[in-house]
Formats: sequence, structure tokens, C-alpha cells
Amino acid sequence: MLDDMRVLRGAVERYRRAATAAGVPWDTDEPADALGVETLCRVFDVDRIAEQAIWFHHEGLPYAQVLPEGGHPLPWDNADNLLGYLSMAVGVPFPWRHQLPLLISDRIVFAFVLAGDHEGEIWRYQIEVDDRNPVRAATSLAALVSAWTDGFAAGVYARSPYDTWLHVGPDDRDPVDVLVEGGLDPFAFPVHVSAYSHHDLLRARQRECGVNPDHADDFDRQEELLGAVDVALASLRA
Repeated sequence: MLDDMRVLRGAVERYRRAATAAGVPWDTDEPADALGVETLCRVFDVDRIAEQAIWFHHEGLPYAQVLPEGGHPLPWDNADNLLGYLSMAVGVPFPWRHQLPLLISDRIVFAFVLAGDHEGEIWRYQIEVDDRNPVRAATSLAALVSAWTDGFAAGVYARSPYDTWLHVGPDDRDPVDVLVEGGLDPFAFPVHVSAYSHHDLLRARQRECGVNPDHADDFDRQEELLGAVDVALASLRA
């Protein structure tokens, strides 16, 4: 769903305060020049880009690794890369192209759904050949950010002397187990939820949010989507 902008701004501010209090530097690097909104609409074949996504990407977060597990905003500077990130969106209950990649962390991409009944939802994809696991991460941006903030009270974050990130759990623990034990939704965090070690958890969420797991795991459908990405990019260059 689309958040009220006051709710979204409040959720981001609460996360910023908690993260900076934990020692995460809220630095701002210079992002690459972003594609304009009209160009983005053409890339993703939609009539508009919701204010929530634009604000969150351009103003809500710094262009830095301030999110759990070193997550950070994706640059919106290259249509090939942006559509390429969606090549894992097999079996989702909306047109694959109607989502805008927002964040990335360790080959996990979070995207904002741009249109239809799922507009405003956040979906996640793992850039792995055999473990793509398309699934909804959160019902909205504010819900996603609020889950990260709840991680502080739940005590799930660990720090490393080698970086400034918020790591989920100590190195000797499966981060998914740490999040579940803390009463948090592991899909809202940029941690790998493997179909091999967390099959029941993954399948339950996929059924809940409308993913067809038979399609998501099908090699031929993956090839079809890769072909559709190529066709879309060719049409943009025409």
C-alpha cells in the first residue's frame, strides 16, 4: 500500500535516530545522476512514479550503507541495470516490469511495486541462479523501515570492528533464526532466506503474498523472463 507521507517520513526519522545512536554514520555521498521521472515511467511501463518512492530514494536516505547488512539505495542511472535487477521476478502476482528497484545488499534487491493492487508493496529478490526466492518483503515502505527500527529493541544487531554496518546476529548464527527468535519478519531484512534451509518459512510467505512457487522455480519461465527483459530493453533503445 502507499503510505501517508507523514507516516513514511516519521518512520525514516525514527530509524535514522536509532541508527545514528548506535554509531552508524549518516553520511551523504554523491549519487550518480538519476534518470528523470518521465524516463523512469517509460522504463517501467507505468503512467506515474509514486511520490513515496521518489522521496525515499532522493531525500529519505543518504546514498550510503546505513541500512542493515550494509544495504544502500540503488542508483537510478541505467535502464539496463534497473530492468536487469527484475530478471528474478518470476511467478509474482503482478507484471514483472511494474516495480522499481530501490535498495541492494549482498545480492538481495528490494523493489517498490508501481501500479495495480500491489502498489506500494516492497518485494525482494535474491540474485542467485538457484535460489531467487521472489517474495514480498513488506506491505509498504514505512512497514519495511519500521521493521528495521524494531531490530534495535529486539537486540538483533551486532557490530563489527571492520565496518560501520548493522549486522544481523553474530557470525556464528543464521541471521534468519536470529530474526525469528526476536519476533521480527526476516523477509524485511537483507538476509538470505534460502529455499534449502528455510523452505517452509519461504513457501508460507510466498503462498500468503500470491507467488506461484512452481513458476518461480521453473527454469523455462526464468528463461522467458530473461527474454522479456531483453525485449523491453530493445524497445527502449528503438
